[in-house]
Amino acid sequence: MKAIRYYAYGPPGVVTLRDVDMPAVGDDDVLVRVRAASVNPLDWHFMRGKPYVARATAGLRRPRTHGLGSDMAGTVEAVGKNVTRFRPGDEVFGGRGGNLAERSAAFAEYASIPESGMIVTKPAGLTFEQAASVPVAAITALQALRDKGRIQPGHRVLVNGAAGGVGTFAVQLAKALGAAEVTGVCSTPNVDMVRSIGADEVVDYTKEDFTRTGRRYDLLVDMVGNRTPAEFRRVLSPRGALLAGAPAKGQWIGPLAGMARLVLISQVVSQRMVPFLVRESAGDLTVLCDLLAAGTITPVIDRTYPLSQVPEALAYLEEGHARGKVVITV
Repeated sequence: MKAIRYYAYGPPGVVTLRDVDMPAVGDDDVLVRVRAASVNPLDWHFMRGKPYVARATAGLRRPRTHGLGSDMAGTVEAVGKNVTRFRPGDEVFGGRGGNLAERSAAFAEYASIPESGMIVTKPAGLTFEQAASVPVAAITALQALRDKGRIQPGHRVLVNGAAGGVGTFAVQLAKALGAAEVTGVCSTPNVDMVRSIGADEVVDYTKEDFTRTGRRYDLLVDMVGNRTPAEFRRVLSPRGALLAGAPAKGQWIGPLAGMARLVLISQVVSQRMVPFLVRESAGDLTVLCDLLAAGTITPVIDRTYPLSQVPEALAYLEEGHARGKVVITV
């Protein structure tokens, strides 16, 4: 089969399309013919081996495993003898989550995933491309708002980075979870799109500084990381919460120093400063299935690339200006 592989850390040029063996299918596994996959910042962090602290598990000098891609959607090709939830022909989506085995990498024609892993039946009304764009980004937004932010009906929510992969889901999920008002922060070309997915107010950061509008919010989801804790505190209500899921900064320890700083600040102020990382959850993916099937949330796709152009897709995402999700068609 064709699959994306990389054998050294570096820029997108280290990523190549290769002929490799079909993934093994164990007794408890589901073999998926991948129809679409989506690109996440996680992929280019693995590709570059940064922050360096991640190499303690991924491989110090070179990657231990060579596949890339976390999110996928496709058709069940075969199942192990112990599998009961799926059968050949079922349309599914999900991801490998924390499983770094090459057999479960999504940038490939086939992937083998444990039945107990993050894989669920695809809603009938969703395309493979839409479904593949959901897992990491939408689960991140859901866990930030529901679990870390403890969102309540009537809350006022601001999403900094509202046009990005996580941000577009965060805007929609905040409304679905009962927010009274959702404000999205984005650049001029994305204002209409962010408003169209449910934002009550949109701040164009090229024209206005959202930290100086005088407005206060109960929850602030930050997916950009371009502001100081003091600036964020200025727009939070006295008991508000900053949910910081911005991309890693720095080559060595990445977000760890910033996360520790927020935890320390939280100890001496009334507001909660909460760093977060997504955790794999098939249950949360099922929750999202219901919202997708009902049309309550809809994936936003910026552009698609064929499997052979994964390096170009990674380079585009790394620039930081993707509008919604970047999807690979297989």
